[in-house]
Amino acid sequence: MNNFENLLIKLSTEAASVLPDSINKIDFCKLDLSVFNDAIRPEVFESSVLLENFVWAQMKRNNAKVAVGGYLEPRGIYRRSTHFNEGDTLTERNIHLGLDLWIEAGTPIFAPLNAEVHSFKNNQNFGDYGPTIILKHQVEGFEFYTLYGHLSLESLKNLLVGQKIAKGQQIATLGTATVNGDYPPHLHFQIIKDIEDYSGDYPGVCSKLELGYYMKNCPNPDLLINLFN
Repeated sequence: MNNFENLLIKLSTEAASVLPDSINKIDFCKLDLSVFNDAIRPEVFESSVLLENFVWAQMKRNNAKVAVGGYLEPRGIYRRSTHFNEGDTLTERNIHLGLDLWIEAGTPIFAPLNAEVHSFKNNQNFGDYGPTIILKHQVEGFEFYTLYGHLSLESLKNLLVGQKIAKGQQIATLGTATVNGDYPPHLHFQIIKDIEDYSGDYPGVCSKLELGYYMKNCPNPDLLINLFN
């Protein structure tokens, strides 16, 4: 563990949930959408409807309200979009850098820590984030960012760059497949140490060649939201 990861673990004891407080740890189940999961037929990744049916079936089987997973998971779903697929196995972007929380559209999303709005944008490429909000946090000498993707269009209304956000404050609601990049409803939650020059967007998927850098710059979000520890 480095100093930044140790800070995230420390903050996890006081961070607010990104989902409603009515949802507890017992309501979550793990979801494997990796290329190694033989239970997923290839055609499931071609349709947001088929994928939603698969995800919700996993939740029902586990009596869960939320399915969670995906950090550093190599996925086949990105092959359907030229936004990710560059044709080469080393440069193809298919390794997921955030944590996905699969839950119904319209679910409110909350800030886990005090923050200010860094940027926001509707990323409309096929398979992209759709409406996205990035918050900036400053804690104990560290400046870092959290990204919230696949939101509703309404989530971007009345936002201002620099707007102060309190821990536990609602910042958004989840969008449907019609606006969120054509995915079943879910939150893409990602931690970013150095956001570089990005605004309203940041890579949520990387290639094998880039993995070393992004593992350091985008640590496991569960260090902060602590769902599996």
